[in-house]
Amino acid sequence: MPGPLSHIRVLDLSRVLAGPWASQNLGDLGAEVIKIERPGSGDDTRSWGPPWLKDAAGNDTAEAAYYLSVNRNKKSVTVDLSKPEGQAIVRALAAKSDVLIENYKVGGLAKFGLDYESLRAVNPSLVYCSVTGFGQDGPYAPRPGYDFIFQGMGGLMSITGERDGEPGGGPQKVGIAISDVLTGMYATVAILAALVHRERTGEGQYIDAALLDTIVAFCANQAVSYFVSGRVPIRWGNAHPQVVPYEVFPVADGHVILAVGNDAQFERFCKVAGRPELAEEPRFRTMSQRIVHRAELVPIIREIMRTRTKREWIEALEAANVPCGPINDMKEVFEDPQVRHRRLRAWTCRIRRARPRRSSQARFGCRRHRSSTACRRRFSASTPRTCSSASSAKPTPRSRSCGAPVSSELRETDPPAGAPARSVRISSLPECASSSWTRSTVPAKRCSPSAAPR
Repeated sequence: MPGPLSHIRVLDLSRVLAGPWASQNLGDLGAEVIKIERPGSGDDTRSWGPPWLKDAAGNDTAEAAYYLSVNRNKKSVTVDLSKPEGQAIVRALAAKSDVLIENYKVGGLAKFGLDYESLRAVNPSLVYCSVTGFGQDGPYAPRPGYDFIFQGMGGLMSITGERDGEPGGGPQKVGIAISDVLTGMYATVAILAALVHRERTGEGQYIDAALLDTIVAFCANQAVSYFVSGRVPIRWGNAHPQVVPYEVFPVADGHVILAVGNDAQFERFCKVAGRPELAEEPRFRTMSQRIVHRAELVPIIREIMRTRTKREWIEALEAANVPCGPINDMKEVFEDPQVRHRRLRAWTCRIRRARPRRSSQARFGCRRHRSSTACRRRFSASTPRTCSSASSAKPTPRSRSCGAPVSSELRETDPPAGAPARSVRISSLPECASSSWTRSTVPAKRCSPSAAPR
């Protein structure tokens, strides 16, 4: 079944994470995404390994896991924007696209005639989204920036990490580039809203998405608490400023997260813990009192939690409907029964490069290609769209000028029982990509056990 955005074409001029995350979201919803990359090297993150994708023989390829995590469901094209021919190609694609996403420095595309005002003249209905660190205006607008910087500047690190005076105390960054990922999500929402506006009015829109804006907005209740109280929020480590008990507790064989969000849950916890009298204690009876007397309550709970194992606590607390959970590593995450049931690890594809051939044709746009090898399945930590089963040998795609074709190889491991077939788009740059335009993609294939990919 086509996705809800199957009628939308997205021209993706962005690199690294924030912009590609937004275009990947649109691709997951069915949009056709054409990713523009630099000849020869492609997106910066293609080389951000190890780890690298393995080929059929188990050897490292040139595809970094980082790149693959933000570029599924896309078609890849290399274009040299410094050349008039390359600029003309992007301009022609923009004229036939619904959305354009870019993350060049402020004003960086104007010198190529690819800024919003220039492209609006050829496509008034274009939704144009610019992703930058500090936005299109203001004293910091020309500055470059990375997620780490924005986590610090935006206040997130000031409330993340263990409390001062505690072992390991001090500001900490979040374990993923959260400024980029959230900016990509906000950009996705803005693009979808602009597309709805266009359907009603026929007009495109310009979207200014900034990482600093995003991370400041993300501070949410902490920022509003500062506005209301005038007190600067502090770090609480794994604790919560307005909920007690709500933190990580050591147990006999590890750690357990205990997240008691209301008075009824606290009463049930006390019964499971064998200390029902704590729920009747005036100092701990209500959430407000537990917040005030945190320093007295938490040590009591810490000693209680040490008396049982992780499994014993989780089974007992879940049976009493008290929110709790383990701290999983990535291996444990994807072995979790709920994660497996929700199919959060989906099938994707392995890629290999074919030997360069010279092409006599020069085309660009959307063309369907065929896989040159049998299709098999493999798992990967990515969500949507699928893969195929059994295909027959077909001609490999060719590219302009350098003539390097790219073919795909899909490998199979055992999928979970009852897992449905989906579809996935993958892309790869030919090793000799150096022309102003090079086609190098293997688009989506749908299949059933009895049908070859189209």
